Amino acid sequence: MISNTNQALLFLVDTVLSLYILVVLLRVVLQLVHADFRNPVSQFVWQTTRTPVNLLRNVVPRWRNLDVPALLFAFILCYLLIQIDLALGAPGFGPQFIPAVAWAILKGATLVCNLYFFTIIVQAVMSWISPNQYTPATAILFTINEPLLRPIRRIVPTISGIDLSPLVAIIGLQLISRLLPLPGLFR
Repeated sequence: MISNTNQALLFLVDTVLSLYILVVLLRVVLQLVHADFRNPVSQFVWQTTRTPVNLLRNVVPRWRNLDVPALLFAFILCYLLIQIDLALGAPGFGPQFIPAVAWAILKGATLVCNLYFFTIIVQAVMSWISPNQYTPATAILFTINEPLLRPIRRIVPTISGIDLSPLVAIIGLQLISRLLPLPGLFR
């Protein structure tokens, strides 16, 4: 049984580290979709991840449009998060290298699904609250989500002017996230 202190500490560490991993993964996604890096949101992501990614860039080069050092950094953080979760949440279950590596990869995939899930939700809510209004956040959200939503729009038609592609994407992302064989402790 996990003590209340360990549960609180596990929650705090898991939340903070997961949010930072999301920012690192967002850096990778922003580069893949060729986002405008003069945008304030992009600048925030770039500034908060610049130092550790640049340190890894000295060892691991980029590959085409893929920021491999940032991906490696996200994987290292996921691995660290799994090890911390094991130490705090399952005392007596010692850290094992191979399962932890696999869980770290699955944790990263789950976080990417969550990243797209939340960006699509925020974009949909913003389109209802202030349609056709430009803000730096809406521009970035459109840039991130459009490569995912565009193919869905080709298959799913709009009904009475309502675009159902975000709903289909959200359901698909949740399905993928639930199909990933990640133990409940690491979700």
